Amino acid sequence: MTRMHQTLISLKTMVVVVGIVAGTGGAAMADNYGAIAFSKSTGGFGFAYDHLSRRDAENRAMAECRARTRGCEIAIWFKNACGSVAMGSNGWGSAWAESRRAAERAAIRNCSRHTRGCTTLAWTCTSM
Repeated sequence: MTRMHQTLISLKTMVVVVGIVAGTGGAAMADNYGAIAFSKSTGGFGFAYDHLSRRDAENRAMAECRARTRGCEIAIWFKNACGSVAMGSNGWGSAWAESRRAAERAAIRNCSRHTRGCTTLAWTCTSM
């Protein structure tokens, strides 16, 4: 084997190894879903985080909410983020963002478009 041929084989091997390593890096980073369910009439809520699908997260949040109160609905779902729900005197708002603080601020801002006295009712974050 010539030196040039050996170098080409080494380069091809490195490309394959780099491709395998790069391909597995993405697979290790799974999406995490979360959701918050709540009752407008009672203010009761349930939440879920780090589920493999939106459906699973929403089902868990609804189950937790229904175990505590009646009239539950999904207020927000999110992926690789934080979610928050805020309630005021005559309305509510929800939001998601990259941090708890940003999600809470956005939910309060959304709530304030409909009513007064908005405060955070619930929040949760995925592992991201």
